[in-house]
Amino acid sequence: MAKIDIGIPETDRQKIAEGLSRLLADSYSLYLKTHNFHWNVTGPMFQTLHVMFMEQYTELWNAIDGIAERIRALGYPAPGTYTEFAKLTAIKEPQGVPAAREMIQQLVEGQEIVARTARSILPLVDAVQDEVTAGILAARMEVHEKTAWMLRSLLEDR
Repeated sequence: MAKIDIGIPETDRQKIAEGLSRLLADSYSLYLKTHNFHWNVTGPMFQTLHVMFMEQYTELWNAIDGIAERIRALGYPAPGTYTEFAKLTAIKEPQGVPAAREMIQQLVEGQEIVARTARSILPLVDAVQDEVTAGILAARMEVHEKTAWMLRSLLEDR
């Protein structure tokens, strides 16, 4: 592979790529969980949740390509198998088909995990002035924090 000279030392590019690989794995795992819940949700809020989950998994699907491409631009291979994702993700798979309220709770937790993973990469990115990755991370945190808030609001009984 040709030498990469984008103003970020190789060791830092590698650490950033490793962090982005965790973000990609979390995002893909949350995508899969959300799509699963879209297919399997039942109950009085079926229509609302079915549509909401579709919007959420579509947003995640569109985001994962940009994360993977940034890893490649930094000079490293993007993980792309279930085995690799399972090793890298902090998202837990659901057991069976949970009730709608439990689905919502699991998705809140998943959204928060992805936001934390993105935030954990920021110190290194900031230290080497990697504005491109910082922009991706800021956008992901905004989406995941907002989505977690919207999902949490469904759990309030007031």
